[in-house]
Amino acid sequence: MKYSVITPVYNRPEEVRELLESLTKQTYKNFEVIIIEDGSTLICEEVCKGFQEKLDLKYFFKPNSGQGFSRNYGFERALGDYFVQLDSDAIIPERYFEVVDNHLKNNWLDAYGGPDAAHESFTDVQKAINYSMTSVFTTGGIRGKKKNAGGQFHPRSFNFGISRKVWEETGGYTMTRMAEDIEFSIRILSKGFKVGLIEDAYIYHKRRTDFGQFFKQLHFFGRGRINLARIFPSELKLVHYFPMIFTLGVLSIPITFFIDKILFFIALFLLSLYMMMIVIDSAVHNKSLKIGLLSVIACFIQLMGYGFGFMQEKFWGEKKN
Repeated sequence: MKYSVITPVYNRPEEVRELLESLTKQTYKNFEVIIIEDGSTLICEEVCKGFQEKLDLKYFFKPNSGQGFSRNYGFERALGDYFVQLDSDAIIPERYFEVVDNHLKNNWLDAYGGPDAAHESFTDVQKAINYSMTSVFTTGGIRGKKKNAGGQFHPRSFNFGISRKVWEETGGYTMTRMAEDIEFSIRILSKGFKVGLIEDAYIYHKRRTDFGQFFKQLHFFGRGRINLARIFPSELKLVHYFPMIFTLGVLSIPITFFIDKILFFIALFLLSLYMMMIVIDSAVHNKSLKIGLLSVIACFIQLMGYGFGFMQEKFWGEKKN
């Protein structure tokens, strides 16, 4: 089976270089790579030219339209039997396509998602961010699991494969941003396609390189969850409110000092206990106390960034839209 890698990119030539370099090392070779430059001002065309002899690679430049519609652009030009969406900030393990192909041969899926992990080359901040996005101590821990508190598993676009038939019957993305991948996953499921997680088909996902960028990303994710709920109200679960509740709870702690000092110290103790659990768990997982401490910052940003975006879109976004 031939696979088509579909990757939109916006102003990230060096990330594309790392992605392509990792793809040259794949043990399974029957795939093409389609890079869609989505109106970038810092283009990666020269980077792609450097890999033309190592990969079956096609490069396209188009006006900016956002990730969802750029993936559609790639689907329209793909020659493969199966389309694999990978983000430009990903490094792909050598056996990725071998794992996917073996799984699909033995347990066919019309669409699949895979988890993400931290590469040893990542900075301490990136490893802390990866921890927060996969930890049971945050809502990030419900991602990348066959069954989770958020309901049915929905593949995410950073590591998301679909058969050609899925593309032909769904028409791809109908939204280009704000939870467009979850909306696409829901429509795939609604048409009766078999969707699942391939647990061993993980990628190394860089995400953002600093906490400021990470906050902006999670703020956007929070807004996207409400945007999705306008289309599919039943997809807004109790767990999706947790970041908002956490954010309001943390912000209210100083106020409790003036209301009830006992309540203040109880809240402070519980918050400190939560932070300590994160430090210990992350330090053990990453074998680094420094990453454990950074993970506290990352977890607070993950929850509060999402919480602020969620509240902004829920209470003010619809009026503005």
